[in-house]
Amino acid sequence: MMNEQILSQLALVLEERKQAPPESSYVAKLYSQGLDTILKKIGEEATETVIAAKDGDKEQIVYELADLWFHSLVLLAQQNLQPQDVLNELGRRFGLSGLAEKASRPS
Repeated sequence: MMNEQILSQLALVLEERKQAPPESSYVAKLYSQGLDTILKKIGEEATETVIAAKDGDKEQIVYELADLWFHSLVLLAQQNLQPQDVLNELGRRFGLSGLAEKASRPS
């Protein structure tokens, strides 16, 4: 699969899993358990990413970030959002100073 297609293909699979019975897949089970379970997984994966980075283990950093991204994509689908929504926001910010972008946010 081409790198450009991975996010869109994964988003389609995650969307399909929303209709699947919980016993049919890990993602369907996450959806059935609700938002708090999904958020807990994101927190766990974020913590594991931080630990991998602190340890300086590049392979583990990539592995944990893949888990974090995956669970973030599950959250997007659960909230009826798409990866493209995040890419659009990143595109909007591209070329802006991080300080200027942060200052432009509503308080």
